[in-house]
Amino acid sequence: MKIAIVGYGKMGHMIKDAAVKLCHEVVVTADVASPDADVKVAAGDGDAVVRAVKSSGAEGIIEFSHPSAVMGNIMALLPLGVPIVVGTTGWADKEKEVAEFAASCGGTIMHSSNFSIGVNMFYRIVEEAVKLMQPYSEYDTAVWEMHHAQKADSPSGTAIEIARRIMSCNPAKTEIVTDAFHGKPRQDQLHVSSTRCGSVPGTHTVFFDGPADTIELTHRARSREGFAFGAVRALERLSVNLKTGKLQKGRLYNMDDLFP
Repeated sequence: MKIAIVGYGKMGHMIKDAAVKLCHEVVVTADVASPDADVKVAAGDGDAVVRAVKSSGAEGIIEFSHPSAVMGNIMALLPLGVPIVVGTTGWADKEKEVAEFAASCGGTIMHSSNFSIGVNMFYRIVEEAVKLMQPYSEYDTAVWEMHHAQKADSPSGTAIEIARRIMSCNPAKTEIVTDAFHGKPRQDQLHVSSTRCGSVPGTHTVFFDGPADTIELTHRARSREGFAFGAVRALERLSVNLKTGKLQKGRLYNMDDLFP
């Protein structure tokens, strides 16, 4: 497959390496600042991104840019009709808007806060644990995540996804709180806390804490290569499923749709 990479920072470079190892051709890389990107674009210039991708003949796009740029890139690229995989986080509150625009223009997009197969299995383990613990109201639940100091957003998209899944399995939790508490939290609030330090690829922990003991479930990434290979695999599956009719154009998909 001919692949365009929009956002050519550390992850973009790893995605290119993964794509080549999986026998794909990276036909263009575009970035605002990366000195070795094929195409340099000005911040917010969606038209330049579209021109770079369109002229490359790309059959699929992987977007791993920056939270400040991702919405502009998505809205500019969707009308091309080329399947898009987005790994940039920080736009969860815009998902409905993106889904509606995809439907209106016939573009197809798949997104995930984390493409790691291990993380996606971790989601399911957490869901099962929440269902097991839900009858025992004496146990409270919280989420903590830690990432490298270069990460631009907090909490991580993965942590927010974990929190969403906790709430879907435990109706007693109705609100995600990502800020510091300055008073006693309510029982219906789910605290999601973050740490930024050093070069940590990513650690996520779910706590079930009761008066007598604590249960901790942790996923700890050793490197970001798993994310890169997962993003390329996701684009492969998205493209094949669109061609076979298993998935339809004009929709917003996630990892559960591709890796049931």
